[in-house]
Amino acid sequence: MNRAAFELYSGTQLAPTLQPSDVIILDNLSSHKCPKAAEAMRAVGAWFLFQPPNSPDLNLIEMAFAKLKPLVRRPAARTYGDLWRAVGHLCDLFTDGECCNFFNAAGYEINRAQRILADRLR
Repeated sequence: MNRAAFELYSGTQLAPTLQPSDVIILDNLSSHKCPKAAEAMRAVGAWFLFQPPNSPDLNLIEMAFAKLKPLVRRPAARTYGDLWRAVGHLCDLFTDGECCNFFNAAGYEINRAQRILADRLR
């Protein structure tokens, strides 16, 4: 995805679905580091964090996908709609504690992130 595509996606698809205090985790792809996309997220009160320099062992998405991929294959969805319904149900299998563990394993300080979030909500 290039910068122009990410700016368009951020402004027309992502930002309208966000709520104040939502957090978006971005990798360090250069197209993600664009002021227009950042402004679209900030305008709705969301904020974003960049992952540490890329390593699959520190990548939150890779950790979650490692659990999600085998679960997605089980229902053997054959249509786009069936796939998204399956993913929606499977995301409920990720507990809050498990998500916190992903952040901890990736080197994020959960307590610091919670303090930042609390400060932004004031």
